[in-house]
Amino acid sequence: MNLNRGRYSPVEEAAIIIKEFLATYVGNAGCKGVVIGLSGGVDSAVVAALSQQALGKKQTHCLFLPEQTTPQNDHIHCKRLVTHFDLPCTTVDISTLVRQCSEYIPLRLDKYALANLKARIRMMILFSHANMNNLLVCGTSNKSELLVGYFTKYGDGGVDIQPLGDLYKTQVWELARHLKIPEPIINKPPTAGLWHNQTDEGELELKYETLDKILVGLEHKRPLNDIAVQARVALAEVKRIKQMRVQSQHKRRSPLIPKIGLRTPGLDWRSPVQEG
Repeated sequence: MNLNRGRYSPVEEAAIIIKEFLATYVGNAGCKGVVIGLSGGVDSAVVAALSQQALGKKQTHCLFLPEQTTPQNDHIHCKRLVTHFDLPCTTVDISTLVRQCSEYIPLRLDKYALANLKARIRMMILFSHANMNNLLVCGTSNKSELLVGYFTKYGDGGVDIQPLGDLYKTQVWELARHLKIPEPIINKPPTAGLWHNQTDEGELELKYETLDKILVGLEHKRPLNDIAVQARVALAEVKRIKQMRVQSQHKRRSPLIPKIGLRTPGLDWRSPVQEG
């Protein structure tokens, strides 16, 4: 999906919008900058580069929080990114903390529960760093992940802002090339590194290029049969992705509150996303 064709904004405009969003939101919050969890992947690389351009080097704090299942390539690519953009970054290995936390949980964790625990431990560290330095926690999830619920609730989904939240993964790749993110970071298979040999597309059972075609069709409320033809997949696959979006709705919303007052937080008491 090309940002420079059709109904989508040019890639330069997307970068400008995100940078203005970052500068305005951080300023309105009265904060000194942002903290970003670097992963060695393309999404966090794009967010870090845009934040540095929007806010400045000293206002862009980065933490790399690996543990024993973090691929070696992520260590290499994180160092390359930090050097390439001269980013301030602190590395903290969370392996011991993950092991100690899992020991306090009554049931033995399967790989999915353990993966979510890792994401939530990272969230706690990022927010602690933000608290101590008057920063906002800047998320790195993209639109593709958010729409199908491919993130940990109160983990990598537990952030103050999501600058890439309205860009599909294929659009993030294009923006990454515009920002001159190192090619090895852009081209490697996306992975959260939450267990050995884990990949995003393996879990989703679809290439991001195909997933994005389906999601765009759903976004524009096209007939499901038409979406299947456009994406070159079976109709059942379109229905599966649609169901993933429906079932993950709770992950994209604040906890539900029963309606009692005139205006209710998260329901009909709406505040502007940003001003200025």
